[in-house]
Amino acid sequence: MTAGDQAEGAGEEPGAVRPPSGVAKLLSALFYATCSFLIVLVNKTLLTTYGFPSPIVLGIGQMAATIMILYVSKRNKIIHFPDFDKKIPVKLFPLPLLYVGNHISGLSSTSKLSLPMFTVLRKFTIPLTLLLESIVLGKQYSLSIIVSVFAIILGAFIAAGSDLAFNLEGYIFVFLNDVFTAANGVYTKQKMDPKELGKYGVLFYNACFMIIPTFIISVSTGDLQQATEFNQWKNVLFIIQFLLSCFLGFLLMYSTVLCSYYNSALTTAVVGAIKNVSIAYIGMLVGGDYVFSVLNFVGLNICMAGGLRYSFLTLSSQLKPKQPVDEENIPSDLKS
Repeated sequence: MTAGDQAEGAGEEPGAVRPPSGVAKLLSALFYATCSFLIVLVNKTLLTTYGFPSPIVLGIGQMAATIMILYVSKRNKIIHFPDFDKKIPVKLFPLPLLYVGNHISGLSSTSKLSLPMFTVLRKFTIPLTLLLESIVLGKQYSLSIIVSVFAIILGAFIAAGSDLAFNLEGYIFVFLNDVFTAANGVYTKQKMDPKELGKYGVLFYNACFMIIPTFIISVSTGDLQQATEFNQWKNVLFIIQFLLSCFLGFLLMYSTVLCSYYNSALTTAVVGAIKNVSIAYIGMLVGGDYVFSVLNFVGLNICMAGGLRYSFLTLSSQLKPKQPVDEENIPSDLKS
């Protein structure tokens, strides 16, 4: 049983739940970074190299894999989450809508943008997460953090303004993906009360509630028909990568929830930003759809530098031990 499962044990007193250790925080962040890195490369190969025409069907496959893996695990008592009742949709809202929006917009933008531009534009998730955490969770940030975010935005605008392979539809999808990712991270943290649904329940019911509406959208738009008529279904390598993408889709959703559970929505966004640095530079060599220009390359590097600086500031502030309170300096009327 994992530390997360122990925290979700039904018979424990609230005071008995210990805060997650530094090792759990670090491993969950590394797990999220690895899953996120791998799925971007696999999805890029499927949607660009093989030319698979249906990001929505790929998303449905990932939801189906999530449902099956969690259901089988629950039946075999490997994990625990509550059985369905009529209060669950109210407890989850608006997570299912954010979940499916994040899923489809992410896959669609991956297929329409080069990896360097995709990863740079995805960095707008960071300022959006800051804004939402300020509004929803009431957090405040230092001037150094704000300057780093400004560098991210400036670099992204420079890179986007000189993008020779500009694709308006891809830009719209990636900005929608930024909004959905930021909102999903903040609200996931808010909804993951171990006494309520817990991390597994959030994952399972999100996928259950949205797989049927997503399937209906796929049928009504002709997306499903395009997928069934795709000419690579007899290609063993394509099928292996499609199934790998479905499994990685589950791992990515699980690792995102796990990272937010042990850390915060902001840490999850920061880890994603660090991971995107390597993807951006690899993407200049892989995929074949990045068009080099000096100004675009300069903008990419400004954005990456801002992202790394921001990541360093955020993670160092989380690792900094809290100062003990000097009780002698506290007024007597406040001690009570």
